[in-house]
Amino acid sequence: MQPSDRSTQRYPRNVNTESHIKELVEYIALSLVDDPSQVVVNEYRSGGRENLELHVAREDMGRVIGKGGRIANAMRVLLRVAAAREGKQANLDVAEPR
Repeated sequence: MQPSDRSTQRYPRNVNTESHIKELVEYIALSLVDDPSQVVVNEYRSGGRENLELHVAREDMGRVIGKGGRIANAMRVLLRVAAAREGKQANLDVAEPR
């Protein structure tokens, strides 16, 4: 293999224009909650950063946030890793139920 054949990036960028970041957050949230019909993930882009807002039922907020915010923080870490693999930056906010 010649040096020009190797990728200079540690993680190759995803060639799809579709983002899998939103799907990852939905998948994790759906596996945590009791009422999956109330899970909604909104995606906003500002600059080079993607902001995701997670809405769940009031009864499921504790399951998604976790004790001391551990589950929400773990979701944020996974989200940032997935975004970095796509060459993006991302942030997750868990929205207050209405």
